[in-house]
Amino acid sequence: MASTDSLLSTPADQPRAHLLELVGAIEPWDHLERTHLEATRQWIAGGAPLYRVRKPDVPAMHLVSYFVVLDDTHGQLLLVAHRKAGLWLPAGGHVEPGEDPWATVVRECREELGIAAVASPVTGERPLFLTVTRTRGQGAHTDVSLWYLLNAGADTVTSYDHGEFDAIRWLTDGQVLEQPEELLDPHMHRFTRKLQHTRTRRHRT
Repeated sequence: MASTDSLLSTPADQPRAHLLELVGAIEPWDHLERTHLEATRQWIAGGAPLYRVRKPDVPAMHLVSYFVVLDDTHGQLLLVAHRKAGLWLPAGGHVEPGEDPWATVVRECREELGIAAVASPVTGERPLFLTVTRTRGQGAHTDVSLWYLLNAGADTVTSYDHGEFDAIRWLTDGQVLEQPEELLDPHMHRFTRKLQHTRTRRHRT
């Protein structure tokens, strides 16, 4: 396996080195996230292909950027009813070859929700959470998902991509945690608890 130092040595590997930096800066919430972070570091540093080049599953493991939109005034998170997944998820999309994952957030936010991506002051333009998840249904594959946090008022989201989503909902942290896990992204409850902890800690400092 290639070392991080060797990845930093050539310009062609700078996107990979940047990803290692992003992943390395995420503070694990629990044992599962610690396991996912370590597996992701090994995957990136090992030289495996990182980006989807053909829908839906080539390569079988690839990068995704999720973005959870927070209306900070009302304490509500935006979830979308994803048509293909059949679950309530954060919005997001696949990272294009060589693309910075934050650039994916900016692009997909405009395409899917029709608003500009505004990074939350809680996190800035860096992911808060990371998951490694096997998708369901035809063309099953593994998504390595970087979860970003955005700020937007609920009244600013006036449209969404009807080709991708059946509906959108704004829910408080408590309402998210009350939803049956089988209706949501399998890691949504864990993300919500980590976000609660992160926001509480920030308000105390």
